[in-house]
Amino acid sequence: MGQALLCGLLMTCPEDPLRYLEQMIIIIIGNGLENLLWDMFISPSLRPKIRRLSETFLEQLFGLDEQLVTPELMMKACTFYTGNLVKNHFSCWKEVTMPHANQEAIMAEKMNRAIVHHKLKCERFFFNIWLSYVEDIREKVSNSLLRLRQMFYIHRQKIIVAKWREKAKQKNKQREDDLISKHEIQLRKWRYRLRSKSTEEKPVTPERSLSDSAVLTMEFDIAQLPERAILQIFLYLTLKEMLVCGQVNRSWMSMVQRRCLWNAIDFSTARNIADKCVVKTLQKWRLTVLRLNFQGCVLRTKTLRSVSHCKNLQELNVSDCSSLTDDAMRHISEGCPGVLYLNLSNTTITNRTMRLLPRNFHNLQNLSLAYCRKFTDKGLQYLNLGNGCHKLIYLDLSGCTQISVQGFRNIANSCSGIKHLTINDMPTLTDNCVKVLVEKCSHISSVVFIGSPHISDCTFKALSACNLKKIRFEGNKRITDACFKYVDKHYPSMNHIYMVDCKALTDSSLKSLSGLKQLTVLNLTNCIRISDFGMKQFLDGPASMSLRELNMTNCFLLSDSSIIRMSERCLNLHYLNLRNCEHLTDVAVEHIAGMSSLISVDLSGTSISNEGMSILTKHRRLKELSLSECFNITDTGIRTYCKISMCLEHLDVSFCTQLTDETIRTIAIFCTRITSLNVTGCPKITDAGLEILAAKCHYLHILDISGCILLTDQVLQDLQMGCKQLRILKMKFCRSISLVAANKMASEVQQQEYSSDDPPSWFGYDSQGNPLPSTPSKQLKHPSDLLLKDTLSSDEESPDSRLKQEKGNS
Repeated sequence: MGQALLCGLLMTCPEDPLRYLEQMIIIIIGNGLENLLWDMFISPSLRPKIRRLSETFLEQLFGLDEQLVTPELMMKACTFYTGNLVKNHFSCWKEVTMPHANQEAIMAEKMNRAIVHHKLKCERFFFNIWLSYVEDIREKVSNSLLRLRQMFYIHRQKIIVAKWREKAKQKNKQREDDLISKHEIQLRKWRYRLRSKSTEEKPVTPERSLSDSAVLTMEFDIAQLPERAILQIFLYLTLKEMLVCGQVNRSWMSMVQRRCLWNAIDFSTARNIADKCVVKTLQKWRLTVLRLNFQGCVLRTKTLRSVSHCKNLQELNVSDCSSLTDDAMRHISEGCPGVLYLNLSNTTITNRTMRLLPRNFHNLQNLSLAYCRKFTDKGLQYLNLGNGCHKLIYLDLSGCTQISVQGFRNIANSCSGIKHLTINDMPTLTDNCVKVLVEKCSHISSVVFIGSPHISDCTFKALSACNLKKIRFEGNKRITDACFKYVDKHYPSMNHIYMVDCKALTDSSLKSLSGLKQLTVLNLTNCIRISDFGMKQFLDGPASMSLRELNMTNCFLLSDSSIIRMSERCLNLHYLNLRNCEHLTDVAVEHIAGMSSLISVDLSGTSISNEGMSILTKHRRLKELSLSECFNITDTGIRTYCKISMCLEHLDVSFCTQLTDETIRTIAIFCTRITSLNVTGCPKITDAGLEILAAKCHYLHILDISGCILLTDQVLQDLQMGCKQLRILKMKFCRSISLVAANKMASEVQQQEYSSDDPPSWFGYDSQGNPLPSTPSKQLKHPSDLLLKDTLSSDEESPDSRLKQEKGNS
């Protein structure tokens, strides 16, 4: 009823709702509830149209609008729906409102179910706690087992390593004992041979001589070797040795006559050779020889003219030949037009020879006029005559102090293709000279200005037009940090920088150099203002990754921090020189030992001790080691290092006054491959030590025993017998070695320096080997002392550097 009244009220919207409701109630009472419909009070026009029920939408598609459900059927459906709804709601209400008869049983059942659910929930809760506890215990047990297993493995590894170390020590000890026993046997044989040589030899009959020679020929017939092996062997021989080999027999004569062995003839190794022999050799091999070396030879001018017979000659070195004249050069230039390399340094040539160069040597590429002071600026102008020397690539004008600005202008006009320029020992060289030269020679890639104090930063500004790759300056005080300010922009291809004794350079220069990605060689010797800050800036840049050689001699402000950073960045460093960097300690040595790429290390004048030498044994690839003036090193440190580093080839322990014959014995036993040894200023070394060295080290090429006051003539006899390959021998201030023995030894080596004077005071000891009270320590603490020491030792070149120079010249 309420639904019908509400629907009528909403749809009709009467003016007086109460009056409307009263009338409608009276109508319902009159009709009865059975006939009550929900839309009976709604006007027929406002009633919604009842659509027919259809299983498809075809009627809607085709516009059919017929009524399939009549009002009577709808009324029955509504009545049924209303009755069913009332029945359902009444049943639910009845169940809720009327109490059940078995309420207590139902509650008991529910209570039992609740108790069971609660128990299950508690069991599940406690089970989860127990499970987590068990998992924790299981994890702890597994971790404990893992730790126990690791402890077991570590303990087992410790036992294995300990046993391995013990066996290694035993093996090393056995190896040392074997080496020492072999050394003792070889030493006894050596002494026996030495005694047998001193005795008079028995006369040999001709029959016995022939039989012995036949046996030797049968046993040592070199002709049985392959041809390539024979050629490789004879290529190592000097001219004098080749001539001697050709006189052995016919077989050796045929081997010596191979043409390829005479492509290069070096007469400088046999300076006392007769002129007749030179002429005969050149005439015989005139079509084969390509390279001739007459450096330092004292020959007649007529002999030098015979060079003109060598029509295919390409390289000619007549430096230091005092007999070379313009007339001899005329014959040579006319007969040898194909010369590419010509070295006329330190000769007496004049402008006449300079006029011959462009006329006849059309393909000349390398020309050295170093210390030739008799030609003038006009002679340089002759280089532009005819075809000129326009193919010239390398030019050396060192020591030619007579050349003026006009001379350099003449060089620029005639040799515009020069790439490598060397001008050493020319105090008259100025920035203006370089500027004039660079104006037309824009292809210069390498400059060497050593001993030119008037060169300044303006030279670098002028050279910015060239693509420089290599610069070498030395002893210049006017070059400052400004020259390297834009080095990465002006010279991006720079790979070699040699700035020695340029004291105005500071840390700012290193910061500027850090951007050179192709830098391989850096030498800043005596640049005493460089510190750890500058090195850090340099090492942080890309230049450190490509660096191969670094020389920081006398940069005494460097400390261990620079070496630590260097070991992290310089992964390709091969040569490292830290001479007189006195603040370096064993900590730096530990990081140096970790640089596996190193081949040569110079730690002279540092604070390295025996412990540092023990640390340095971790690096087993070192071939060159310099420990000069390392006063904390004793025989123990040298022995510790040499026992491990058996591939050592160069060792410098000069002025290590605590070293004795034990060091020499250690070197002889373990470092048998050594080729260069410097023991200058070691007064405790005696003949016994050098005897062992001569008996074992047969590959020794360079030996410096200056200041070893206890050595006698016996040493020279031992060296002459054992060290057959010895080339350079220095024995200054050896007062116990006689002049007669020294002169006899001079014929066996290529270069020898000898004096019997007492050691100078800066050696630190007197003629008896006692320390001088005025010099308790030879360590240099002040930059002025460093410069003084460098000046004193400038005339004596180190053996290793001289050997490198010889290799470079060859």
